[in-house]
Amino acid sequence: MASVHRGRANRSRPQSRRPTTSATSVASQDIVCAISESRGVSPIVGLAFINVSTSEAVLCQLCDSQSYVRTINKIGVFEPTKLLLMDSLSAQQSQLCGIIQENLPDMILTYVDRRYWSDKLGYDYVDRLAFPDELVATRALLDGHYFAMCSLAAALKYVEVQLERVLTPHTLRIKFEPSQESMMIDLATVVSLELIQNLQTTKSRDCLFGVLNETLTPMGARLLRSNILQPSTDPEKIIARYDALEELSSKEDMFFSIRQALRGFVDAEKVLTSIITSPRKPTFQHVEQSVNRVIMLKTYVMAISGVYEALTSAESALLRKIRETCAPAGYQSIRNMIDNTLNEDVTYQSKPLDLRNQRTYAIKAGVDSLLDVARQAYKETTADVTELVSKLAESYNLTLDLKYDNARQYYLTIPAFELEEPLPDIFINCIRKRDKIECQTLDLVKLNQKITDAHNEVINMSDKTIQELISEICSEVSVLFRISEAIATLDMIAAFGQLVTTHEYCRPELTDVLAVKSGRHPILEKIHHTKFVPNDVYAAQQSRFQIITGCNMSGKSTYIRSIALMTIMAHIGCFVPADYASFPIVHQLFARAASVDEIHANVSTFAAEMREISFILRNVDQRSLVVVDELGRGTSSTDALAIAIAISEALVDSHALVWFATHFRELARIMAERNGVVNLHLAVQLSPASNKMTMLYKVQDGHMQEQHYGLALARVLPFPPTVLATAQRVSSTLSEAARRHAAGSKSLSIARKRKLVLQLREQLRHAYQGMIEGEALYTWLQRLQEEFTMKMAAIDAEVNNSSADLGVDAEDANSFEPLVDVEDMDTERDFVA
Repeated sequence: MASVHRGRANRSRPQSRRPTTSATSVASQDIVCAISESRGVSPIVGLAFINVSTSEAVLCQLCDSQSYVRTINKIGVFEPTKLLLMDSLSAQQSQLCGIIQENLPDMILTYVDRRYWSDKLGYDYVDRLAFPDELVATRALLDGHYFAMCSLAAALKYVEVQLERVLTPHTLRIKFEPSQESMMIDLATVVSLELIQNLQTTKSRDCLFGVLNETLTPMGARLLRSNILQPSTDPEKIIARYDALEELSSKEDMFFSIRQALRGFVDAEKVLTSIITSPRKPTFQHVEQSVNRVIMLKTYVMAISGVYEALTSAESALLRKIRETCAPAGYQSIRNMIDNTLNEDVTYQSKPLDLRNQRTYAIKAGVDSLLDVARQAYKETTADVTELVSKLAESYNLTLDLKYDNARQYYLTIPAFELEEPLPDIFINCIRKRDKIECQTLDLVKLNQKITDAHNEVINMSDKTIQELISEICSEVSVLFRISEAIATLDMIAAFGQLVTTHEYCRPELTDVLAVKSGRHPILEKIHHTKFVPNDVYAAQQSRFQIITGCNMSGKSTYIRSIALMTIMAHIGCFVPADYASFPIVHQLFARAASVDEIHANVSTFAAEMREISFILRNVDQRSLVVVDELGRGTSSTDALAIAIAISEALVDSHALVWFATHFRELARIMAERNGVVNLHLAVQLSPASNKMTMLYKVQDGHMQEQHYGLALARVLPFPPTVLATAQRVSSTLSEAARRHAAGSKSLSIARKRKLVLQLREQLRHAYQGMIEGEALYTWLQRLQEEFTMKMAAIDAEVNNSSADLGVDAEDANSFEPLVDVEDMDTERDFVA
């Protein structure tokens, strides 16, 4: 590894070192960190931290901003002893490298040969070093994180070669951590929930990003995409966005002023990135583009004042902060630099001729006398072209229009209906396009060459002045990046405002309970031709695992996916399609919804879903939200039910909020009495007379009432009556026997009573922490007491009736066991007197 060399970061200005805390610093730790990033305008950064002392690797991949806040924070948390970058000129001169040097002045940078930054090598290391029982889940987790895997490969190669440490196979703990203060959404969930791309049509806008993307600037669109993939988990940040959005949606004049001001922005981040980077061997095209970029920069700087003026009446903290960031005082020095160099009326143009003219006259007259002479030659030659066209039109009695494109430069167009005879020989390069003839003359071609030479001479003479201006701007470019980020945030909030003002969205609350009244699927609501049927959602710890049953096409998948999508919308600061909504802070979102064979990976449907569920079970915790759709369809019913029950038990124990859509009625029946489990179903209206099934798309309590909706569907089809009668009789007999056996179970009745007591405890806790009081509280407590007593009595009656049918003594059936373990009870606030 001879190409590895070290360089100490230079201190650009006095910095205070980040204070060491017990949470982030452990004595005698030897940690190596490798960093790689994408080349795009919106950087994706991959980091790998190798703790050589404890044989642990932590990987993360961030969608960061141009200021690399998340990256610097992540490095600060781990405090690595060595920081690895790619050994290339572009990496050493990148903005990331400069920001690391500025914010971490004591950090020693080490450059590693670029051939070791390979994702294939990273996956080979994972296969060789990861724990065997975690290998499949780890591979699934790291799939699609290219830059993190490249960083892992470089870090481990450095440990092997430079530190001369050989890791024993299958002894490295490999973990993937999302960026701090953001929800972790894995790649499979992104795909299955259609967050960024529609599953059926890749170019369709029928995805969450397409629905929310009402942005007017490229920066805002990139920020929105980043937020959808990494929703915030910081309550203060989310509430600040709610406040800003509420103000925008209530102040019509300010909202329209902001939208109008945002329309004038170029891609600021792309412009700034192109200015601060340069090729190793500059070419004339680079010199020419430098002039274009400076003109675009001026357009960007001039447009900032419009945003500042539009936010004059802002009151919310976030909008006021954006206005302060866009204040003229912050970028006035840059504006002065531009004004002192460029002409006042020069702006970026999209048409080729206008852009060339703006390039030519970009620099003020008098800055360089030779430049003024070259521009005069350009001007005179351009005038000669106009004069030539006039003479040709007069000489040949033709209507000639002068046109321009980058390939031919100036050329002529002649209406075809004017030509009764062939064109004179003086006209060359003739092309017929519809009702016009495009052509040139030899004199025009010569003038084009003279203009090109004059233009190139102007650009070359302008280069020194332009490069001096760029050098001055680069010294303060951080201000422009911060303004660009502020404008991107404003654009995203304004895009949400566009949705809120045109749809019936409500502001969510951040609580400990997920509750939605009349919630709707944001994507399907947009594309549905008929009115979307809304549904209510409620989930707390005693209703954390919700089993959704129902027949095919009844709306189970739509219902559970809408919950996940609304949760993401709430966490990015957007209002949600509902009449009322409250959400807890969710740190991890998992969705097992896709059900297709992965042919390219030689993986079946069942293997693919088991791999995804394995990943979920290894990472789920009480701060997670899980959506599972139709688990176990790829294998036998017996095995699938057994696996579904086992997975359900594990998910219930995780205390995560789970929505589990399934066709297994046995799963709903078996799990029904488990603490924290709720049964719901999508209603279907059956009409025996007409043999018709009508989907109501409405969620109701309990599992599917039609025990065998497959038989109901069969009745619609032309089966022989005797076959249907036999099937119905067998089904009824088996179901009744199973019901009696279950109802007479002593342990089952105790489980039901325990569940009622725990639900009562949770309801009383919510009342204690809520706003209800006085007479309303008294009335509610009375009704709660009556309902609790009736439900307890119903359980006893059902047990007694079933015991009599089965010949069991009533006293034995009603013998009491403790309903709630002492460990399950909280202190003081569990019951309200």
